[in-house]
Amino acid sequence: METVICKTIKSIPKDQWEACRSCKAGGDPFLSYDFFLLLESSNSVGPNTGWIPFYITFKEQNIIVGIIVSFLKTHSQGEYVFDHSWADAYQRSGANYYPKLQVAVPFTPVSGERILVRTENESQLDEMISSTKKLVKENNISSLHVTFCNDSFVGVAEKNNLLVREGIQYHWFNRNYKSFDDFLGSLTYRKRKNIIKERKQARNFGGQIKSLTGNQLTDFELEAFWHFYQNTGQRKWGYPYLTKDFFMCLNKNLRDSVLLVLAEKNGQYVAGALNFIGSDCLYGRYWGCNQFFPAMHFELCYYKAIDFAIERGLKRVEAGAQGDHKIARGYEASKTYSGHWFPHEGFMNAVDNFLKEEKKIVTYSSEQIQFISPFKKGEKLSVKKI
Repeated sequence: METVICKTIKSIPKDQWEACRSCKAGGDPFLSYDFFLLLESSNSVGPNTGWIPFYITFKEQNIIVGIIVSFLKTHSQGEYVFDHSWADAYQRSGANYYPKLQVAVPFTPVSGERILVRTENESQLDEMISSTKKLVKENNISSLHVTFCNDSFVGVAEKNNLLVREGIQYHWFNRNYKSFDDFLGSLTYRKRKNIIKERKQARNFGGQIKSLTGNQLTDFELEAFWHFYQNTGQRKWGYPYLTKDFFMCLNKNLRDSVLLVLAEKNGQYVAGALNFIGSDCLYGRYWGCNQFFPAMHFELCYYKAIDFAIERGLKRVEAGAQGDHKIARGYEASKTYSGHWFPHEGFMNAVDNFLKEEKKIVTYSSEQIQFISPFKKGEKLSVKKI
């Protein structure tokens, strides 16, 4: 295969990108051509952001047969798989940790395919990974990181000598519920009572709650949510990665993939949650508010998402990274995976030892989570794999 590096998605024909996505990731909104185009055109990624597009394409007879969705990174922000301690150790050894090669969807802790292919071909996949490792080594890039890959990629990663890292998120799973009350019926009395109480608290804030998608989205709603997004970043001492243009353009090419839940009071929006809609999953991404209302965060981010998933027949809701408070609200522990490779053999061994110890903690934590499950005894399940 011929290897071609594209520093903008505009260098890749849309039909060829989508032909590779459709093989295994056709229902993933975060891997669509339009999503990456919006990230670039809104200047949410680019040279000045530390997320520099570095799409590695593989061609046969001038047709793209595979794409590794990657970025050159000059920092470790916006990844949700934290390697700051690795960067510090690498720098203290006298070497440069940045740039590194990050195979990921920027700012999106959602598991999915990270290597897009036209057809499933294991030897072809191995060749693509081997070529990428060669690129890393020959261009003085410190490392290769494949974050939030599917569990099906774990075997491929290990076969190609990538170190596998595990993490935990909290997802809600739809067991063919007919309604929210049907879901509540699977919980213990105490947890069920608490959720009913929280929903009542949230709905008594003196206004109304709207769930908007498709043609219902207007610039007014999107700009209101942009302010919520900014407010959340400031309160958490974080950096608002996505620009205003990103949000304002969502109602163009991506409006059917967006669910915006907003709380309105006295003609003004006071809180909101932004979700993306996949073929079988609802992905909760951002939340914000300009006033505090009891339980509003739970209602907009978790319970309205469950309502929507049941109504649409979606299999699950992924509510973003971290947050063990989600367990009490019917969300279950789910493992996430990433792959890591360093050309430096000594550092590779050090990270391997680190991950072996970290895995013990993740395994112990996932086992303990089962003891605080909100489900009735017969409903308790093991940690899911994504």
